[in-house]
Amino acid sequence: MAGDFDGWVVTVTGASTGLGRAIAVEVARRGAKAVVVNFARSAAEAEETAAEVRALGAEAVLVQADVGDDDACRRIAEAAAPYGRIDALFNNAGITRFAPRHEDLDALTGDDFLDVYRVNVVGAYQMVRAARSLLEAGGRERVAAAVVNTSSITAVTGIGSSIAYAASKGALTTMTLSLARALGPKIRVNAVCPGFIDTPWFGKVQTEDEVRELRERVRASTPLRAASTAQDVAEATVFLASPAARHVTGETLLVDAGTHLGFAPRLAR
Repeated sequence: MAGDFDGWVVTVTGASTGLGRAIAVEVARRGAKAVVVNFARSAAEAEETAAEVRALGAEAVLVQADVGDDDACRRIAEAAAPYGRIDALFNNAGITRFAPRHEDLDALTGDDFLDVYRVNVVGAYQMVRAARSLLEAGGRERVAAAVVNTSSITAVTGIGSSIAYAASKGALTTMTLSLARALGPKIRVNAVCPGFIDTPWFGKVQTEDEVRELRERVRASTPLRAASTAQDVAEATVFLASPAARHVTGETLLVDAGTHLGFAPRLAR
């Protein structure tokens, strides 16, 4: 796969850490010319992402912006304007409101829902709208430009950190279908649905012992007996934007080591 992104201009939202960083680094490793690295708050971590991208020979353009703001989305897209195109847009930025006891309907407010949707759904829409002309100018011969939305296993199982989060990812997955119809043939639109991703993020909300126990539970419960890393998921995500997936659009790819196999809603799909 080395070189299949040669000369590409790529934009990754939410790229300071975790999956976003892994995507940015992976496309640089595979030959991207430039990567627009978007972040909302973590400037120091975004600089680390940019350093890794540059070490692999790609240019890195840092843009601090909240995708929930339309003007900010336009600034992110404009960062790629000097290159004249965007070949792949990864809508990876996302937030949640923690309310893991889904039966506690008082744990979330209407504003919580609106905040989560503002970033996870509206933000992705606004990014596609802002980048549309550059995406239409992108791509290669026989390979349309690509949008890849980071959805979640929660979109098909209803599990997760909160009902608001799961609902937003379900909406994002549905929007992926709508956009794939609307933007072809010049732009392909797909979604990736990760399950558990073993990143330092969990250490911010759980103790070291709790993270270890969670990791072991995931390994024990997945058919592949694996706790996916950001790199594991990034490679599958980048595939959806690559020339190898040039005839794939409107698809949702679950990358969860098989976790979804234990949920009836997915089995009945």
